[in-house]
Amino acid sequence: MKKTTGPTTPDHEQPGPDKADGEDAVLEAIAGMPEPDRTMGRRLHAIIRSSAPALTSRLWYGMPAYERDGKVICFFQSSAKFKTRYMTLGFSDTANLDDGPMWPTSFALKELTASGEERITALVKKAVR
Repeated sequence: MKKTTGPTTPDHEQPGPDKADGEDAVLEAIAGMPEPDRTMGRRLHAIIRSSAPALTSRLWYGMPAYERDGKVICFFQSSAKFKTRYMTLGFSDTANLDDGPMWPTSFALKELTASGEERITALVKKAVR
């Protein structure tokens, strides 16, 4: 008979850390990203936090993520995560981005321009309405 030491759950289902621990973990993950993702990650973090201050920062599958009521609204991943040529900004099904019968839920980012930052700000604000 197999002996167990208690229930186990995947990392993405573990109880969330307090706000300070989650913020620290996200900042540490961003600091560990290679350039230019690190610089873009710092800027994305600042945009998301200022656009939706009610969201809590945490790691989700090792990626910086932002949640409300324990549900991830948006996240971003370094290009190194899956060896892609771009960073990804993504939104979960709990984000309020519905726009008719079809809408995008993730975006490839090669650089952050002023117009890109404005678009991300608008998306994050819409996602948390």
